[in-house]
Amino acid sequence: MLKDYVSVDLEMSGLNPREDRIIEIGAVKVTDGQVRERFSVLINPHRKISEEIISLTGLTNEMLAEGLEDWEGVGQFMEFAGDLPLVGHHIVSDIGFLKTCAVNHKKNMNNLVVDTLDIARKILPPEQKKNLKALCQLAGISYRSAHRATEDAEMTHKLLVWLGQQPGAKQEWFEPRELVYKVKKQCPITKNQIRQLKELMEYHGIQSDIEIGSLTKNEASRKIDKILFNYGRIPKV
Repeated sequence: MLKDYVSVDLEMSGLNPREDRIIEIGAVKVTDGQVRERFSVLINPHRKISEEIISLTGLTNEMLAEGLEDWEGVGQFMEFAGDLPLVGHHIVSDIGFLKTCAVNHKKNMNNLVVDTLDIARKILPPEQKKNLKALCQLAGISYRSAHRATEDAEMTHKLLVWLGQQPGAKQEWFEPRELVYKVKKQCPITKNQIRQLKELMEYHGIQSDIEIGSLTKNEASRKIDKILFNYGRIPKV
């Protein structure tokens, strides 16, 4: 029902666009119903990712340390996608991360979207599990155990095609729509915050897996408040 689009998937360090980071962007460009191009970049999150994320994705901290800066990766993806509709499974999550990064660098992402999760909810019975793995198994689509973005993007494309073939599928469900997602620009950490954080961490002997300079102003403020609450202030001499 939809012939030209970009199917996209992200891997992240967590699920909160205001606190977590993109670690991988994968996409396939579909023209006249066929995959014509593929896109894949790793993003350096400037923080250690958890063992859970390592196990889930197969990505390592060493691999990500060689990745692009977030805006380089997102900018390349925006160029790859152009004005085409974006297809994703629970795409609001991915769009949140992409739009947040774009706004932080004074850019706008206004692509229309199609959500295969939303379509699956309309077509399939409530008791059917609707995560990407379960739906691929239902559709007979080969699915890898490791979550890698480009492979998941291609699986989402195949799932979209399968959903369009199901009895009762309506054309209107597959029409790209605008996704309203309010994003507030995140300002970078200030020099004063960097100094204060370094002093607090050194005084209290706190080790961190996050590069201080990569924090936003709000993240730094929360981190400072947490240290002060748990450890107290540095005594005045």
